[in-house]
Amino acid sequence: MSETRHVALPLAVTFAVQTLVALAVYCAPVMAPVAGPALGYAASAVGYYIAVLYLGSMIGSAAAGGWVARFGPIRASQAGLALCLAGLGLTATAWPPLVLLGGFVVGMGYGPTTPASSVILVRAAPPASFSLVFSIKQTGVPAGGVLAGLLAPLLILAFGWQWGAVAIGVACLALALIIDPVRARYDINLNPRAPVSLRSAFAPVRMVLGDERLRQMCILGFVYGGVQITLVTYLVTFLVESFALSLVLAGLVMAASQVASVIGRVLWGVLADRALARRTMLGLLGLGMGVSALAALSAEPGWSQEALFAYAAVFGATAVGWNGVWLAEIARLAPGRASEATGGCLFYTFLGVVVTPPIFNAVLASTGTYAAAYAVFAVPALAVGVWMLIKTPRP
Repeated sequence: MSETRHVALPLAVTFAVQTLVALAVYCAPVMAPVAGPALGYAASAVGYYIAVLYLGSMIGSAAAGGWVARFGPIRASQAGLALCLAGLGLTATAWPPLVLLGGFVVGMGYGPTTPASSVILVRAAPPASFSLVFSIKQTGVPAGGVLAGLLAPLLILAFGWQWGAVAIGVACLALALIIDPVRARYDINLNPRAPVSLRSAFAPVRMVLGDERLRQMCILGFVYGGVQITLVTYLVTFLVESFALSLVLAGLVMAASQVASVIGRVLWGVLADRALARRTMLGLLGLGMGVSALAALSAEPGWSQEALFAYAAVFGATAVGWNGVWLAEIARLAPGRASEATGGCLFYTFLGVVVTPPIFNAVLASTGTYAAAYAVFAVPALAVGVWMLIKTPRP
């Protein structure tokens, strides 16, 4: 019971931060069917915005180690939330160059929050419950997706997509102010000489490649992150254009996929702590998301709404449900260097997210179907899933 009380506050703080920055990221795909045509582009062009956003996340996550060491994990999280406001404000200008710049700035804010939260949770969580605690915290990502699916359409209807984006940014800033009182508890043992230069920021990127086990986590993150972003980025547009759903109903389907991923993350965390090795769990999730992506080939306009909700739930539980177990495994493999290792591995995950949307768009342009584009990304997910199940790294 004392351990539960000890971890409750840091878990609540890190969950809240993760939820709001995820909302700042995921509101774009939900707004795309309205914002894209308003900007003079097809809704699927949101993939390029997401690619630029995660380019910013790559840099933000790589730099997180030095910033967290010098200023503390709460201050780094506050800076990330403030950057999300700035980025959404730029996006709301509706001038395409500033829209892309805004995406990059949102990504810079999103990137450091996960390494910062890892530092807090490694100190607070009992090692035997790492997978569960990290998975609960990571449910903030799909929780942000749920909020995006539910709130973004309502904000668009009430205020338009531009002011809706600004409102989400203001919520991020409000949370940054709310968590300020806990800085004294968690921004401790700071190193005022910790390097924060761009060159030093990429030291964790090199570090993780030097360890075989962490290198495998980088490859896994690259592939699984790519599959995850295809679901989150294109699901609403897929449903609107291929199934003629309204924006509100498509947003509800996306919200259902994120709710399922919340349940999945907690369940996968419990299984990884109590029943299966984390690598085994990660391998099974790769198989699950690969099969789900392939199943898009069977999608057709005749599908009932119940079938769409069920499909989105299964896809979400696997393709968006792997992160907590993955982060717990990274923390276990890098004792004392959780922030640097997490930031380094996230760099490669975000790299996968950056390169995936342009490839998805290219497949979509050549085939004319979202289902075929989803199926293409099933192959690497299945391959990595099998690899995790059969390959044991050297200690």
